[in-house]
Amino acid sequence: MSKGERNLSHLSGLQVYLPNGRRLGVVHDAVVEHASLSCTHLFVTETPDDLVEGSIHVAVPWRWVRSVGDVVILRWFPPAPIPRG
Repeated sequence: MSKGERNLSHLSGLQVYLPNGRRLGVVHDAVVEHASLSCTHLFVTETPDDLVEGSIHVAVPWRWVRSVGDVVILRWFPPAPIPRG
């Protein structure tokens, strides 16, 4: 297992926070592009209804991620609430 694969497996279960400190949810899984084996999205569950209508799960593009450590911090998130649709 490569270092990148090991790091992706540790993302599951991390809390995800918006730039303003609000909690978005929990990383359920990482979406990996097969050809390049690079992470393209984080699949986030347990989203609050005031940020994501209906508390549906969201796929957050990797380019929105600012940092990963004990938690995931996003550099950007669209104006809330995200409509169900």
